[in-house]
Amino acid sequence: MALDIKPTRSELINLKRRIKQTENGYNLLKLKRDGLFYEFRVLLSEMIAAKQALVATYIEAKQAINLASSIEGGLAVKSAAIAVAQSPEVEVIRHNIMGVVVPKVEGKYLSQSLQERGLGLIGGSPYLDEAADSYGTLIESIVKAAEMESTLKRLLVEIEATKRRVNALEFKVIPEMLEAQSFIQLRLEEMEREETFRLKRFKNK
Repeated sequence: MALDIKPTRSELINLKRRIKQTENGYNLLKLKRDGLFYEFRVLLSEMIAAKQALVATYIEAKQAINLASSIEGGLAVKSAAIAVAQSPEVEVIRHNIMGVVVPKVEGKYLSQSLQERGLGLIGGSPYLDEAADSYGTLIESIVKAAEMESTLKRLLVEIEATKRRVNALEFKVIPEMLEAQSFIQLRLEEMEREETFRLKRFKNK
């Protein structure tokens, strides 16, 4: 890089300014990288707990639906499922975490009350209600886990990209700029000594 730099004072001033700007950008990127690491670690611990809760919720829902099927019959369970008035709905909106756009999932009718299911007191049963409540909780857990997993993936991609930029600045860009600065300074000092020596020779003559 030093070979492509013109050893002039104006170039040295411009280079010093660029070095300062680059170092400021480097420090900001380091702060962003550390902040993303922190967010990732916090979300990862929450994700692990959510996955464990999801498995437990699935087991409970499976047991509830099996109990309802054995007591009320499979046809009654299917009829109750078809008769539900509102189907679950999800909406994905954009959410920002330290400059990273991640999905935020909001759901409607994921877990419904007895009135919202529209079965009525006569057409339902405690076993069907318990199974419906269990599966409503399961759907909520699945939606939350999906949101967290997608967020983790996007954070990880941004962390890797930020790490590459930080490493490039730290180990390549900034050292090359400092090397060019040293080259210009040494060359200017050499030129100054040559000029001083030339003036002395001219004076002696």
